[in-house]
Amino acid sequence: MKKLISLLLALVLCLALVGSVSAQEAAKPAKYVFFFIGDGMGSPQITATRYFLGTVNNPDAPFPVPAELSFTTFKSGGLMTTYDSTSFCPDSASTASSMASGEKTLSGVINYDVNKERQFKPITEYAKAAGKKIGIISSVSLDHATPAAFYAKVPSRNNYYDIAVQGLTGDTIDLIGGGGYKQPTGKEKDQKDVFEIAKENGFTFLNDNDAIRNLKPEDGERILMIAPDLAGSDAMQYEVDRRRINKEGGDSLSLADMTSSAINYLKDNEEGFFMMVEGGKLDWACHANDAVTTMYETIALSDAVQVAVDFAKDHPDETLIVVTGDHETGGLTIGFATTAYDTHFNYLDNQIISYEDFDKRVAKLREDGASFEDAMAVVEECYGMSMEEGKELSLTASEIGRMKDAYTMSMLPKAQRVIGEQESFLYGGYEPFTVTSAHILNNKAGLAYTSYAHTGLQIPVYAQGVGAENFLGFFDNTDIFFKFMSAMNLTPDIVKTASK
Repeated sequence: MKKLISLLLALVLCLALVGSVSAQEAAKPAKYVFFFIGDGMGSPQITATRYFLGTVNNPDAPFPVPAELSFTTFKSGGLMTTYDSTSFCPDSASTASSMASGEKTLSGVINYDVNKERQFKPITEYAKAAGKKIGIISSVSLDHATPAAFYAKVPSRNNYYDIAVQGLTGDTIDLIGGGGYKQPTGKEKDQKDVFEIAKENGFTFLNDNDAIRNLKPEDGERILMIAPDLAGSDAMQYEVDRRRINKEGGDSLSLADMTSSAINYLKDNEEGFFMMVEGGKLDWACHANDAVTTMYETIALSDAVQVAVDFAKDHPDETLIVVTGDHETGGLTIGFATTAYDTHFNYLDNQIISYEDFDKRVAKLREDGASFEDAMAVVEECYGMSMEEGKELSLTASEIGRMKDAYTMSMLPKAQRVIGEQESFLYGGYEPFTVTSAHILNNKAGLAYTSYAHTGLQIPVYAQGVGAENFLGFFDNTDIFFKFMSAMNLTPDIVKTASK
């Protein structure tokens, strides 16, 4: 009996030791950390994209079939609040600062307190001090609010030149890429061009598709890579336009391409890396109430996340991937008054162009003095909507009336347009003919927007890998910082308080 008890005690002790070792292994910090931010991406954008893809990929299905995105199958997740010190409807500067640094601030402010006196220390500085390499990728300009929050500290997000200089002269960034710079030169005569500053600070500048795709660690001490075919506002191409460009024989880089190149450059570092990847044009598409372009931007982000997921398969015990948005934009909703309980996501597959590229076509129509009928022929080509009766997307008399009003406004030079309260409500400051085309197609499909600005919706958070369990539940956006710090086993200089 005593021998049996001794054996049982020994077995219990062995199991306890095994459990202790397992706990230690489980507590191993994340070596490779990915943070994907869909600017303006809330639950409506993710859900609509899943329904759109499920519909077009299963045209004969007798019932709705939602598609999965690369991150919607992650096992861990939560829901976070996004309000800042200014409003329940915050901006990207304050929300990105909260996630990057764990503190609330005013809209328009990057990594400064509400008095614009005390600076915040972003998570990238902690990760860099711990020996990690730092990568920043964005589909918009690299001096924009969200990427800036991970390397700069400025009292105003509009200080684009100062933001760029901080990133290129500081020692935090090892790789930065995607879009260009909104303000590459300073206002003072003695201020150098940012590309000259980059060169002086050890950055190798890449502006060629092949060079970016084939990036290797030995290609430079630090890397600045910018897509060579930038679109408006020094940003990468909208995904819907990029796909059309490539289909027509062009070669336009994707957010996934940029992410893959960044991984190849950073992965061999002994202490790993921290990489922030932003799908920034998702927000812009929502501001313009362009649902189709929004969905393709969500797909582009999902494709970039898939690159990280594939990388994690080779490093399952060392990688953490977190995906979220900074806020929701546009108040997108699934369901519209005229479609009742129905949706028609298949209608959206007729749109082949972003609002930005359609604006260019409107400008050409205005320049040529095109007739309304000529203009509607372009609408049919780009959105599939027709004035001819009996078609899938035939316009009603009321819808044609709205298109005529918008056409009349768009054919006027902007300086001659009288924009009152009604016009502001209908067009939101965007090209009237473009935004009306998007509104009508959205509504026919069963979608609608309530705003041209940001909203106060809570945002979903998806996590997978080492430390993913930290991101379960309901929390504030400032908690993102602390959860990352915990996953990397780093100690912050600030203390998490109840107010956060």
